[in-house]
Amino acid sequence: MAKTTFDTNPVLLQTLLKNCEDGKLQLPDFQRSWVWEEERIMSLIASVSRGFPMGALMSLKSKIDTRVVFAYRPIEGALVGPNIKPEQLLLDGQQRMTSLYQSCMRRQVVATITAKKRLVKRWFYIDITKALVNEADRESAIFAMPEDRMLKANFDKDIVLDLSSSALEYEHLMFPLNQVFSTDEWMQGFWKYWNAKGEDKIGLFFRFQNDVLKNFTEYQVPVIALGADTSHEAVCLVFEKVNTGGKALDAFELLTAMYAAQGHKLRDDWLGEEKSEDPDRKLGTQKRLAAYGRAASQVQGVLANVAATDFLQAIALLHTKEVRQAAMADPTKTENDWPAVRATRQSLLDLPLAAYKKHCDAVHQGFERAARFLRQQQIHRIKDLPYQTQLVPLAAIFAEIGDKADHTTNNEKIARWYWCGVFGELYGSAVESRFAKDIVEVPAWLDGGPTPSTVIDGVLRPDRLLTMRTRLSAAYKGLQALLLRQGAIDFRSGQAFDQTVFFDEDVDIHHIFPQDWCGKQTPKIPPSIYDSVINKTPLGYRTNRIIGGVAPSIYLRKLEAGKLGPGGQIVEPPIAKGTLSTYLQTHCIPVPELYADDFIGFMNARQKLLLDLVVSVTKNATPASTIADDEGEELSLAIAHDSGLELTESE
Repeated sequence: MAKTTFDTNPVLLQTLLKNCEDGKLQLPDFQRSWVWEEERIMSLIASVSRGFPMGALMSLKSKIDTRVVFAYRPIEGALVGPNIKPEQLLLDGQQRMTSLYQSCMRRQVVATITAKKRLVKRWFYIDITKALVNEADRESAIFAMPEDRMLKANFDKDIVLDLSSSALEYEHLMFPLNQVFSTDEWMQGFWKYWNAKGEDKIGLFFRFQNDVLKNFTEYQVPVIALGADTSHEAVCLVFEKVNTGGKALDAFELLTAMYAAQGHKLRDDWLGEEKSEDPDRKLGTQKRLAAYGRAASQVQGVLANVAATDFLQAIALLHTKEVRQAAMADPTKTENDWPAVRATRQSLLDLPLAAYKKHCDAVHQGFERAARFLRQQQIHRIKDLPYQTQLVPLAAIFAEIGDKADHTTNNEKIARWYWCGVFGELYGSAVESRFAKDIVEVPAWLDGGPTPSTVIDGVLRPDRLLTMRTRLSAAYKGLQALLLRQGAIDFRSGQAFDQTVFFDEDVDIHHIFPQDWCGKQTPKIPPSIYDSVINKTPLGYRTNRIIGGVAPSIYLRKLEAGKLGPGGQIVEPPIAKGTLSTYLQTHCIPVPELYADDFIGFMNARQKLLLDLVVSVTKNATPASTIADDEGEELSLAIAHDSGLELTESE
């Protein structure tokens, strides 16, 4: 295995900034635009002015006289010719180097962001007097001026500070930071100005130069330079580890830079190209998928969270399967020579541009087919999607089989595979290896091959239902969708939850035995029991209001009796007990136990009914409860929130 080599050396800040200006140090194209706020820039300047460390930079050496693998661009603001190839690419430190280059070396105004998140233009200065009086409060000596170099107050009626000319800078003892590496001209003007006024300020400036400016000219920055042979995966990993101040780099960003070097704009494919006359190209894949299949009232559809890496993974599955099949057909190759089907990060980084172009449209259609399939399964919203990860093999399978997906037999098999993945809870971790099995095994199964691993592994334990309490569980969300899929009818209206009713009635997951009622029993029924998915079902918001916090026997009588308005008009028509019982049965609710307020009997009976419902789609018998419980406790919503995993649930 090749080692990642690197050098660690201190380099003068002035040299680094000059390298930025000359194009010797540039950015890989996966680095994003510079977005630092003016307060952060001033804080950085203050640190450098005191000689404080600002952290190491990390760069990647380029291979001289060979094709550059990554597309590159200059530090923002540097006027570098298009034919200048970088000697090094800056992996970590873009914002610091761009901030210092623009504020300390470039002679143009700096674009930055205010505390109110407004894009503005600023010149940066050091107050000579303040910088010399109190070194500990150096940040107060660093300040920014508007583009016209006039600081105003009273709704711009009064000029508080005017630095619009060199003479005014001399007068107010304000040093422009963009002169810090070439002070001679400004110092001569400063000396002439005060000499003409008969005052000797040159000693003050020499003190300022020695105590403050010298820290800039002698400042050294530790630079970790990765060797030119560092692998793409290592670059990706290293960037993620060191780039703590920005968005994590993923394989899409790295592949974008690699494709750009070959003349293809991957980012435009995904995010859209504003100047394109093609409406699809202008919108981009991400927005097209997000909007696909959404209901009239939805802002976005079920595919809105599909990431660029998800899309690329589906393509990688098709490409690596194709490569493997070609190797298998080659009589000169043995089984040991057959490459694996993969959807790992490395497989994305190895994805040829030609393969991306070949499979891109099919995968896009595959994701759209996936959205239609999910709608058939009564999964309409992102928050109801059991596994985001399972969309990758689902889309890849649809992309490969094309119109074969329209046949009922194939659609039923894919549905079985899908629900086995959900109720077997198979897509929470180590998913890449399962993706690879799916794309090989499921299409073969549709053609009469053996049962896929996911279908075999997709077994739900009976006791698992008792521990499903929140949307953090894929199977929890899957059960609710399955109830809708099998024809659950709203208790109040008697309407089936088709797509229109689902959104009009704001259907969500609610308790059957209300929380308030459970908490008032003697002994109290603990949340760990009544919050179980066994005590929950999808209901419209108006039905849930009728249920309230009373015993089931009471709210069932209310539904049977109906409701009259002030004038005697029927607001809610009465429902015959037999009809209401039929509605309840569509939710796998044991009717006698619910009418009798028999919570324990209800839980036992409904657990069996729900397990039977799961078996009806997975066709895998539920095992006896002899399997060891999952390790640890269920994740609380508080911990989930702090970990970035929280999913809200209406009650």
